[in-house]
Amino acid sequence: MENLIDNYKMKDHTSAQSPTPGRRDFIKKSGIAIIGGSLTYPAISFGATTYKDSPLKVGLIGCGGRGTGAAAQALEADPNVILYAMGDVFEDRLEEAYSALSKIAGDKIKVENKNKFIGFDAYLKVIESGVDVVLLTTPPAFRPDHLTAAVNAGKHVFCEKPVAVDAPGVHKVLAAAKIAKEKNLSLVSGFCFRYDYPNRAIYGRVLDGAVGDIRTVTTFRHGGEAWYKERQPDWTDMTYNMRNWYYYNWLSGDFVVEQAVHSLDMMSWVMGDKMPISATGTGGRQVRVDKKYGNIFDHFAVEFEYENGAKGYHFTRQQSDTSHKNSVEVFGSEGSAIVHIGRRYEITGKNKWTYDGERNNMFQTEHDELFASIRNGNPINNGEWMATSTMLAIWARMVGYTGQTISWEQAFNSQESLGPKVDEYHWDLKWPTQPVAVPGKTKFI
Repeated sequence: MENLIDNYKMKDHTSAQSPTPGRRDFIKKSGIAIIGGSLTYPAISFGATTYKDSPLKVGLIGCGGRGTGAAAQALEADPNVILYAMGDVFEDRLEEAYSALSKIAGDKIKVENKNKFIGFDAYLKVIESGVDVVLLTTPPAFRPDHLTAAVNAGKHVFCEKPVAVDAPGVHKVLAAAKIAKEKNLSLVSGFCFRYDYPNRAIYGRVLDGAVGDIRTVTTFRHGGEAWYKERQPDWTDMTYNMRNWYYYNWLSGDFVVEQAVHSLDMMSWVMGDKMPISATGTGGRQVRVDKKYGNIFDHFAVEFEYENGAKGYHFTRQQSDTSHKNSVEVFGSEGSAIVHIGRRYEITGKNKWTYDGERNNMFQTEHDELFASIRNGNPINNGEWMATSTMLAIWARMVGYTGQTISWEQAFNSQESLGPKVDEYHWDLKWPTQPVAVPGKTKFI
């Protein structure tokens, strides 16, 4: 089983040289074979729907590697969960995911052929199929509209990060999160580090004053190159774009939004989710310069300034054969908090401390807490901070692309919409990919 899963997950890494284990690495380490434990939960009613002993039906929207991993985690999170419907724009991705999950989860896969949906409207069909929970794991450009449709239909949601690629999308997500709260729906984000026990422990202490007043937060996410899929003779331009969505900012938001957003989320977390007032920085494309890499950058460096004078610094790159670093360092008036992801969680200074507690699988914990919240009647809503953390990364892209200092108000109220409307997608659409940004020439919109 492990070999099967390892072979599958290797097909769709976002970064071939990721500085930390990939999200799909959880499958081998978390023991999928234990699916079907003996946990029980009390009944809970949300609106007209009551969950007692009946299964929770899950719908998967986006059947790539991330979606397959999320579905496996969801199926492990609760003994009475079934995968009921699946949707993707590509039939081969859906069938690969179905095959892999069938081998992993066995009789928890209850997806009849009539509930396998293909196309740009597949998300609506999954939502309308009778599911209780949806997993949103498509490329991020689709997230705001898919989330809006899900909560409008009264579905609980696992919403992968990032949750948008532009400011208008962030506003849609905030509105959807408000609807979810009004409907008592759980909305759990894919910002997995918020579900990691060591990170919760150290940032909780920092927020309680362990390092005094925070003066500076420095974050790094340095890693290697990502995957690429060669164009096939029968592919339209849209097919090629969708198969290589990572390299088009109108689909991914650029890598600072799609990947480095984790680091910016941790910066925001430790600052109490208060937004900075201003940002300036740089970015560019030094190594990943071939036309096949679309229009995204390969490095960014951004300084954020907070109202109290504190500074946040973020450095990220994706370049092969360079050193890797994934860290958060918090410098305060009474000490420092040092986080080297997966390795070191330490506070120095007046209140010395080193984490020596339990290590969990944060990817699994996201789903454990999501499904427990549905069962116990205490909905989780990560909506506001998952939106503002995504906005931080979009803001970083803005200053990197333009070379300008941009305020929070300017960034948050930006009218730039990068891609087509969700109902405009079709395989013959030739969406005009913008040229690679040039700082000093690319305009802020």
